[in-house]
Amino acid sequence: MINRRTLLAGLAAGAATTATTVRAQSYKQAYPELVFGVVPAENASGVTDRYAPFTAYLSKQLGTKVTLRVANDYAAVIEGQRAGNIHIGYYGPASFARALVTGVKTTAFVIDVNSDGTKGYYSVFYVKSDSPYKTVQDLKGKDLGLVDPNSTSGYNMPLFALNKMGINAEKFFGKMIITGSHENAVLALQQGTVQVAANFWNAPDDSNLTRMLNKGMVKNANGTPAKVDDFRIILKSDLIINGPTAYLDSLPADLKKAIVTAWLDAAKNDKAAFDRLSDGKNQPFQTTDNAAYDDTVKLITFVDHLRKANG
Repeated sequence: MINRRTLLAGLAAGAATTATTVRAQSYKQAYPELVFGVVPAENASGVTDRYAPFTAYLSKQLGTKVTLRVANDYAAVIEGQRAGNIHIGYYGPASFARALVTGVKTTAFVIDVNSDGTKGYYSVFYVKSDSPYKTVQDLKGKDLGLVDPNSTSGYNMPLFALNKMGINAEKFFGKMIITGSHENAVLALQQGTVQVAANFWNAPDDSNLTRMLNKGMVKNANGTPAKVDDFRIILKSDLIINGPTAYLDSLPADLKKAIVTAWLDAAKNDKAAFDRLSDGKNQPFQTTDNAAYDDTVKLITFVDHLRKANG
């Protein structure tokens, strides 16, 4: 028997359910498309190949279209988020620090985790194994290949590491050449454009170099594929914190929550897409925050002072 009290209770329950449904759908209505921007750690086709399955996973998981945007350079992700055109950005640590110090309203929410559970990587200096260079000091007057002013391992950490050794890079090297990407830095070294190149290195079997070699991107002069042994590391930096993924502060709370859940559950919900991001080498994402990059902010600020001092 339905009485007035039962009817009112039913209406209230229905209204609550409707309100919950509206809240659950609200971000999908407000954001029929989300743009996911990624810094160019590899060339554009390499980044697209690596991230396309994950982007498809995000679209399915979030229930709204997610579009991958591969940035032309590190600054493009910063400026894209500043303008509100990139809702979610995958940064290097230095480019994220640059976003923070220049006022971009963005928040780091997850960080990559290495196979051994650590959350960092290194900057290294490569030379060719058949070159006479054994130490950094041997390279005085030679040409150094750097990646991008907003790259941590390819620019900021190398200059910081050299300064710790008492080396003013501007005066020590013949030229410092900005190559635009980690891959271009390796190719410049292989082709003899530079005699030493900065790059990122996670482990002996996981670096930008090994990824390039696995794809057959580096050839010897006779056209044969290059090998790891064709290169020698002469400088390895202190540990650098892994880069974060960050969303715009302006996104609604329900969307932020859904985004965090999608990333944290990625390894479980779509292992193939997750593994593609790191060639199967990473553990599941873990949460992080902006404070984790305080030391990186100090790093880029220090390097900025170095650059100004050198004119």
